[in-house]
Formats: sequence, structure tokens, C-alpha cells
Amino acid sequence: MNQKDMLVGLLAQAASGGSDIVTLRAIVEEASELGAQRMLVLVGLDDETAPGDLSELRELLRAWRDAKTSARNAAVGWAVRGLLALLLVGLAVRLGATDLLQ
Repeated sequence: MNQKDMLVGLLAQAASGGSDIVTLRAIVEEASELGAQRMLVLVGLDDETAPGDLSELRELLRAWRDAKTSARNAAVGWAVRGLLALLLVGLAVRLGATDLLQ
């Protein structure tokens, strides 16, 4: 018996004899499982290669996050070095070290 048949049977049972909590829970569980399987089909993750695909996507996402962190750290490093260079040039001008360049 597949899940659709199980869900139809549970709904018929609930309609004919009233619905107790066990029947309602079974209906919700079967409907949830059927909906999850339908979603996997819609996104193309219903075949035997799906676990490998998800693993590759996780690795790709991890690599993207690492690259983003590295780029941010490099940008901050360059900005700090630039500000320090400007500070040194400002100190040199302020202390009159530009006379030494002439």
C-alpha cells in the first residue's frame, strides 16, 4: 500500500467513524510524508544521487563562505595598512621630514 492509498484510507476512516486523536495524527503524518516526497521531486532530489548532490552543495557552500571570509579579511587588512601609511605620511609632514626629501 503506497502513501496516497494510506492517506485516502485514513481520511475515509476519519469521515466514517469520527476521528480520534490517533487517526488525526496518522493523517497528519502521512500527509507530511507525502508532501515532503512531493517537494523532493519538485526540486529534483528524489533519485539515488541526491545524497551526493547535497554533499557537494554543502562543500560548495562551505568553500563560498571561506572565500568570503578570506576576502573580507584581506580587504580589512589592506584598509588598515592604507590608514597606517596615511598616518605615517601625515606624521612625516607634521614633523618636517619633507625637507629631507629635497
